[in-house]
Amino acid sequence: MLVKFDSNVAGELMMFADVARRLLMAAGKECTARGVITREQIPDIVARLRQVAVADRAAHAGSGGEDEDPNVVSLGRRAQPFIEFLELTARENDGFVLWEAARDFGE
Repeated sequence: MLVKFDSNVAGELMMFADVARRLLMAAGKECTARGVITREQIPDIVARLRQVAVADRAAHAGSGGEDEDPNVVSLGRRAQPFIEFLELTARENDGFVLWEAARDFGE
């Protein structure tokens, strides 16, 4: 199942529900069929997602503190476009993001 994120500023972003669930849960949002992220919520959500991305990259790094394995698409890598999408949305005073899926996609 796909989840479509629609920003009144940044356009659309689509992702698979399993990835969207992990990102939204990290952001403190419920994985309902429809939801909203307001401009006021974006700074906190971006900070949370950055923390999750750093932790996930560290968990997927090679032994001895090497760089992240290029063959693994970690949550940190998947979070980056969403973070940029949110940051672009937050640039406008009336920016917001809506999401929509075929049904609730929480656990």
